[in-house]
Amino acid sequence: MTSTHIDVSMIDLAELAGWMDARGLPGGPVEGLTPITGGTQNVMVRFSRGGRPYILRRPPLHARPKSNEVLRREARLLAALGGTAVAAPRLIAAQTEREPVFYLMEPVDGFNPSTGLPPLHAGDPAIRHRMGLEAASALAELGRVDPGVLPGFGRPEGFLERQVPRWMGELESYGRLDGYPGPEIPGLHETAAWLERHRPPEFTPGIMHGDFHFANLMFAHDGPRVAAIVDWEMCTIGDPLLDLGWLLATWPANTAHVPGLPSEAEIVACYAALTDRDMTAVEWYAVMACFKLGIVLEGTHARACAGKAPKDIGDLLHATTLSLFTRAKEIMDGLLGRA
Repeated sequence: MTSTHIDVSMIDLAELAGWMDARGLPGGPVEGLTPITGGTQNVMVRFSRGGRPYILRRPPLHARPKSNEVLRREARLLAALGGTAVAAPRLIAAQTEREPVFYLMEPVDGFNPSTGLPPLHAGDPAIRHRMGLEAASALAELGRVDPGVLPGFGRPEGFLERQVPRWMGELESYGRLDGYPGPEIPGLHETAAWLERHRPPEFTPGIMHGDFHFANLMFAHDGPRVAAIVDWEMCTIGDPLLDLGWLLATWPANTAHVPGLPSEAEIVACYAALTDRDMTAVEWYAVMACFKLGIVLEGTHARACAGKAPKDIGDLLHATTLSLFTRAKEIMDGLLGRA
């Protein structure tokens, strides 16, 4: 995580200190207020008070329509995971009654591999190989948590049946943006039809991260262990195997940051050894992840066409969408994990 240009003046330090005092947290001046980034549109700030370090997470000054509700869900989920073995940031306290919602969590002692590897990891191929397996292991640990710890958190009933219509509807909604010519995505309808034909008939509900890939993982400095899964903005109760599909869909890009990662087959085998979920349709989840992620990224391309996002970023993400649908076709053709 690195410094950014977030305006920390939006944080009322006196109000924050009073709120912390009311919760019995260590007193004193708020010190070392430093903005950090973690691949999120929400604000994250590091500070210390009374000798204890904190990370504060809150919406941006110009919040998105659902920013506060997203943070309420994140805080609730992190509280539920606090007593588990899941590698997640540890929640300290949350203010969810009024807006802006914010919460405090413990800083994570770790690094993100998308920003570079420390010397230990860069110099040891065995550690880099193990990092991939640790990612699968951390995901399997999340999938073992009883979703009953979060009653009413999601809508697992009909979760898989909703996926294709939900994301085709999202794609159709981009047509309301002036200047967007419509999706030019080869294989779009073929992929949607394949997903509907091969959809697993049932699944076991569980907690989902919703955006599980290497950029949302922090690894320990002293080895391959996952120190924390971060950025829980898309968390829900659904089918945890879609998180595994997300990891597989994004796997080729990871090797650019961490050479020597295990193969996709090794990732699947590692996860399978740690779960009792039915893994026979793992390709379906990988294709579904390509389909969903591709449509999400196409949204930025559509906004760029309408002048609401930078054109270069829109073009880049459209190219990524096309590569994801190409990857989906490869998986549908039975090429998952092959060179």
